[in-house]
Amino acid sequence: MPITGKLKLKSNLILAPMAGISDLPYRMLNRKFGAELAFTEMVNARSLSYSNVKALEMLSSAKGDRPLGIQLVGNEPEYLNRAIEKLHKYKFDILDFNAACPERKVTAKGEGAALLKDLSKFKRLLKILVRESKWPVTVKIRAGWDKNTINAKDAALCAEDTGVSAIFIHGRTRNQLYSGHVDYRVIKEVKDAVKVPVIGSGDVLSGPLAKKMFDETGCDGILIARGALGNPWIFREIDAYLKGGAIPERPSKDAVIKTMKYHLNSCIACSGAKRSIPSFRKFFCWYTKGLDNVRPLRVKACAASTKKEMLAAIKEIKSPQN
Repeated sequence: MPITGKLKLKSNLILAPMAGISDLPYRMLNRKFGAELAFTEMVNARSLSYSNVKALEMLSSAKGDRPLGIQLVGNEPEYLNRAIEKLHKYKFDILDFNAACPERKVTAKGEGAALLKDLSKFKRLLKILVRESKWPVTVKIRAGWDKNTINAKDAALCAEDTGVSAIFIHGRTRNQLYSGHVDYRVIKEVKDAVKVPVIGSGDVLSGPLAKKMFDETGCDGILIARGALGNPWIFREIDAYLKGGAIPERPSKDAVIKTMKYHLNSCIACSGAKRSIPSFRKFFCWYTKGLDNVRPLRVKACAASTKKEMLAAIKEIKSPQN
C-alpha cells in the first residue's frame, strides 16, 4: 500500500499510536507478529519544543523499529515549527498530526479532536506542517465533534488540499469517545471524496471486523488499536482471515506466557524495573482477558513491585491456584 511515493508498505494493517502504550517495547513486540508500520505515542509539540524529558523519551527507537511514524499534537504554529526542528536529528518515516484525540485534557486546550470545530485553523496548521516537514505528513481525524457536526469529509478535503500524504479516520465522533459503534458510512464518504490513501480506524478487534471495515468503507488500510492490547496475534489473525477466511485458534497459555515474559523483559531493558513493573500491570490484565480463574492472578500482578513478583504471576497463568 503506498503511503507516499517513497514509502510503500507490504501490509495495510497498521499499529495505531496509543497514549501510554505505544512505546518502543510495545512496537517491537507487535512488529514480531506482523505489524509493519507503527507510530510513537502522541507527542505534544509544545513539550517537544522545550525538550521535555518525557516527550523526548517517547521518541526512543532502535534498529528494526521502522517504518516509524511520529505523531504530534498541538495547535500553535510556533511550537509546531520548533517541534519539527527538534525532530530533524531523529530517524523516522512519517509525521502524523493528531486531530482526533478525544480526551478532555487535550481538547480543552483546543488540540486533538477540538480542531474539527475550527477547520480553518486545522487547515492552517496542516499547511505549516506540510511546508516545514521533510517527511511525508499524514493526519488523523474523527467523524466530527458530535452527532450534529459530522464533518469528516470537509476536514479530509481540507487536509488533502494542504498536501497531506494520507488520512487516518476514526469512525466515531469526539463525544462518543470509544463507546457505541463505528460509523462506516463516514469513513466511506471520506474515501470517496479524496484521492490520497484513507486508513480506517475503530472496532478493528478481529479478522471478521477487519474485513467489515474494508468491505463497508473501501479504505486502503486499517489502524489496529485496542484490538492489539494484550493480543499481538491479531495481525496474524486478520491477515489469515482476509486471505482465506480462517480464524486461528486462541494462542495457548504457553504462547501467552512466553510473549508476556518477552514483553516484560523488553520493558525492563528499556526503562528499568522500577518504572516498568507498574506500567506492565495493565498489560497483564489485557493478556489474560478471557482466560479462566485469572482474577486472583490479576490481584497479584497489580500488587507486584518487582520483576520476580510479576514473573511469578505470569508463570501461574498456566496453572492458577484458586
